Amino acid sequence: MTIEKDFADGRLTLKVAGRLDTNSAQDLESEFDPEGVCETVFDFSGLEYISSAGLRVLMTAQKTMSACGGKVLVANCNAMVKGVLDMTGLSSVFAVT
Repeated sequence: MTIEKDFADGRLTLKVAGRLDTNSAQDLESEFDPEGVCETVFDFSGLEYISSAGLRVLMTAQKTMSACGGKVLVANCNAMVKGVLDMTGLSSVFAVT
């Protein structure tokens, strides 16, 4: 998995490519730093697979952002990732595009 990180104007964008699973979830979690962040965008345009460990990272980010009045956006999901978010009910928790 690769992660590109960008922070500008209170928006943290984490562009993730590859597989987000038990082996890589901690890498993504360590890139999430909510200091000064109003909005976190997980750009999944290159994501091939997401496991429950990846979903946990998203939920942790959502909980952290909600506590400080921020929000999480999940962008550019392929059909498989969108299906997982829909099946788990998380597509109603995050703004998913």
